[in-house]
Amino acid sequence: MRVAATQLPLPLPAASPPRRRRRAPPPQPPPAAPRTPPKALAAVLRSRVIACLRAQDGETALQAAHAAVRGGVTVLEIAMSTPGLLEVIEDLYRSYPSLTFGVGTVLTAADARKAIGAGAQFLMSPGTVMEILHDLEESKVLYIPGVLTPTEVLSACSAGAKAVKVYPVSVMGGEVYMSALKKPFPLVPMVASQGIQLGSIKGYLEAGASAVVLSDAIFDKELMSKGRFSKISELASLATFEALQATK
Repeated sequence: MRVAATQLPLPLPAASPPRRRRRAPPPQPPPAAPRTPPKALAAVLRSRVIACLRAQDGETALQAAHAAVRGGVTVLEIAMSTPGLLEVIEDLYRSYPSLTFGVGTVLTAADARKAIGAGAQFLMSPGTVMEILHDLEESKVLYIPGVLTPTEVLSACSAGAKAVKVYPVSVMGGEVYMSALKKPFPLVPMVASQGIQLGSIKGYLEAGASAVVLSDAIFDKELMSKGRFSKISELASLATFEALQATK
């Protein structure tokens, strides 16, 4: 007699783990609006010439500045060491509201605040003053720090500089050095400064400079001491003409 095999119960399927509800990703902030560069930067790039004025007294500075403007200068820098600087800036700002005026050789944040209070639209330094750079990062006032090497360009741009001043450019090789320094940084606006004459404006601009700073080439010391301001107007006119020709 055959005994029926005992039928063992089939194993129950393993219970599936409860599904976890996926959490909704946190809401993302809207993309930040692109920062608008200061108007002074557009003025510098359009003019391509920054006339740099140093004078022994405020009255001479004022007359020389007006003479340069009559000659076609639209971007003018006055050195911080000029006596009566703040009054000169205030006068120019009232007289020519459509032009761009700044202060150069600014070495401290305190001097930067004084210049801005007088109406300066841009500031320049022979080196990079990080305190000024950080203070003006979100400002409408443009700060152009001085640089000389690739490392200094990187440092200034990483800290927020929107343009840099290559100083002292002529003693480093002039247009040749300008061209070499510009190659690794094609998108960084660079202003060439120190010892630039009227005849070399085109060379610097072709070497990659976005603009040039002209000091004695416009504000000749002898002409200023003799009060020959009409001649300064002529030099300013020649400078703006040379810059215009270089862009064609």
